[in-house]
Amino acid sequence: MNPVLKGYLRLTRPANLPTAAADVLAGVAISGVFMGVFIDKAWNTSMFWDILLLLFSSVFLYAAGVVLNDFFDHKLDKTERPERPIPSGLVSVRSAAIFGGVLMNLGVLFSFLVGTVSGMVAIALGLSILLYDALGKHHSFIGPLNMGVCRGLNLLLGITILGDFNNWGYFIFPVLYIAAITLISRGEVHGDNKNHIIFAGGLYGIVILGIVGIFSTSDLNLLESVPFLLLFSFLVFRPLLKAYSENSPKNIKKAVMAGVISIIVLDASLAVGFSHWWVGLIILLLLPLSIFLSKLFAVT
Repeated sequence: MNPVLKGYLRLTRPANLPTAAADVLAGVAISGVFMGVFIDKAWNTSMFWDILLLLFSSVFLYAAGVVLNDFFDHKLDKTERPERPIPSGLVSVRSAAIFGGVLMNLGVLFSFLVGTVSGMVAIALGLSILLYDALGKHHSFIGPLNMGVCRGLNLLLGITILGDFNNWGYFIFPVLYIAAITLISRGEVHGDNKNHIIFAGGLYGIVILGIVGIFSTSDLNLLESVPFLLLFSFLVFRPLLKAYSENSPKNIKKAVMAGVISIIVLDASLAVGFSHWWVGLIILLLLPLSIFLSKLFAVT
């Protein structure tokens, strides 16, 4: 592959992009679109295209976020991450800014093609991304919260497929979860973040118990979601415990990678609660894709 082209691909963090798609599919499921839909029944073609547009919108917005993150960080990366595309000289600062801007505008455009409500959520998501990249990430409390809000809005983007905000409260789960991952990542360069790991583990627990509690009290599909939640718990807590016992940058990075990729399993768990087990399996198919891409491109 051409080194410059690979540099642009590296800027978008390809391994993370399936996680953005998983958020939207979970949101679509939460909206009720898959309720009562079975594998052997015909389905509304226009609804399929709306889902596809929201998937592209989400992926482009996520890609824009990580590209612009590297744009804002290019001076710091000369010291801490000189191997990244911008400080290594593969992609110029100006080109990265243009690339990120184009991706963000495409993401907003695709969402407006679905509906005004979806488009407005995409604008809010784009602004939240810019806020995090430019300012939020430099604050110990606002940064994780800001990043979590970005993920929550991404889930909400899927929920708006029917033009409303029904079940918008599930927005809180990705907010808490991504805030936890952001806290863990604070030690990725230098290590020594055991307090953050403890707090993040608590947030993981709140997310899992919160989903179980709401599903059980709201007469949702808890039984079929339990295997997905168990898999999710195993994937996130195992590397987290290792990062705590041996608090090195290497183990912290693995815990962050596991956390980012495992949001696919969390999304699958949420989707099953509002639909069928096979919807969760479809979302889960994004996991091996993300893992495969993580072997080719950096996750963080």
